[in-house]
Amino acid sequence: MERDERPPSGGGGGGGSAGFLEPPAALPPPPRNGFCQDELAELDPGTNDRAEQRTCLICGDRATGLHYGIISCEGCKGFFKRSICNKRVYRCSRDKNCVMSRKQRNRCQYCRLLKCLQMGMNRKAIREDGMPGGRNKSIGPVQISEEEIERIMSGQEFEEEANHWSNHGDSDHSSPGNRASESNQPSPGSTLSSRSVELNGFMAFREQYVGMSVPPHYQYIPHLFSYSAHSPLLPPQARSLDPQSYSLIHQLVSAEDLEPLGTPMLIEDGYAVTQAELFALLCRLADELLFRQIAWIKKLPFFCELSIKDYTCLLSSTWQELILLSSLTVYSKQIFGELADVTAKYSPSDEELHRFSDEGMEVIERLIYLYHKFHQLKVSNEEYACMKAINFLNQDIRGLASASQLEQLNKRYWYICQDFTEYKYTHQPNRFPDLMMCLPEIRYIAGKMVNVPLEQLPLLFKVVLHSCKTSAGKE
Repeated sequence: MERDERPPSGGGGGGGSAGFLEPPAALPPPPRNGFCQDELAELDPGTNDRAEQRTCLICGDRATGLHYGIISCEGCKGFFKRSICNKRVYRCSRDKNCVMSRKQRNRCQYCRLLKCLQMGMNRKAIREDGMPGGRNKSIGPVQISEEEIERIMSGQEFEEEANHWSNHGDSDHSSPGNRASESNQPSPGSTLSSRSVELNGFMAFREQYVGMSVPPHYQYIPHLFSYSAHSPLLPPQARSLDPQSYSLIHQLVSAEDLEPLGTPMLIEDGYAVTQAELFALLCRLADELLFRQIAWIKKLPFFCELSIKDYTCLLSSTWQELILLSSLTVYSKQIFGELADVTAKYSPSDEELHRFSDEGMEVIERLIYLYHKFHQLKVSNEEYACMKAINFLNQDIRGLASASQLEQLNKRYWYICQDFTEYKYTHQPNRFPDLMMCLPEIRYIAGKMVNVPLEQLPLLFKVVLHSCKTSAGKE
């Protein structure tokens, strides 16, 4: 969604600078059109000509053939394979009944995997070696009970498999998730219910994705969502940060523009800000933040490893999430300070209050919750830089030419972030999963904000910033 439309009626126009102590900062115009247009590549129709006329049973996108027993697209095929091979367990923040479509399928991984299983995608058709191609081309769709689906979605089945292999070794490989090469390897998004995973397979992962060996004292690696209040956590141990991790994190932080935002947000005392003026200010802030994201991409340490087309796809799909993440972390003092002071001088009309949508109310509630979560965590610049890279390197986005390479990069920074948090915050064993839990929430909120009418944004920001600033002042 582009924010360069004309502000709603009510005065001011695009400038809206009356009352502001400084003229608007001149910003190079971000090439919005290049990132907001749908440039996603057409899927390869494969060898099945009839697939061109069929749609994916999961999301309705154009199908490319028979994958794991059902007609599906390349995106859902890859998602299902990664979810099963990596034993991932997801969570739905709604009612476990999210709409699945080409545009919305990435917003809820839980409901996407649930629909894959309900439509008959066959886990046993996945090759045990993790290579492309099905394990048995004759295997068709399967119908499994609701109880079995629930066991898979909750991770109970994966936990039982892990217990089986710890008791019986590697004598059998009949289940796709029980490969000797991957059964003990953690992966981003993995949500095994076991407390920790031994590192006999993680050694190779570290060397592959980070290019370094694992210190001998680094014996366990916790999984996202695997902690609970009564979980017996390992006692903190003195350890050092691997030099390669430090170097890569330093490169990420160096790519960030951590200078204060240049958009003027100071206004004269007693000046009443109109809806149009506040909307124009929000547009200028979005312009500056978007321009900073474009500049950030060019400074990434892996910039030369991906094509411009892939960067276009990634930025067009994640720019709202990147702006939201930066606003809640590195620019939070200005957003929840100076911008909050501006919004406090804006008084919405009765009509604006009456017409405010339920969807906008949900965004407000979630933004306030997320603010408090980040305020509690006090995210460091290093953690922010890693979170941003992990969120940006989303291999599930449609139209990518180097999805497998993106997945490797994603895992590299996933492990580096975990390494850093466990080194620096020894007495906060839940810190890393807490950080990662924020990313799907940011993704969800960013998707919801697209549907909030533009004229409601000034009121939305006023409510969120007022609530967050007030609560912060009481602490």
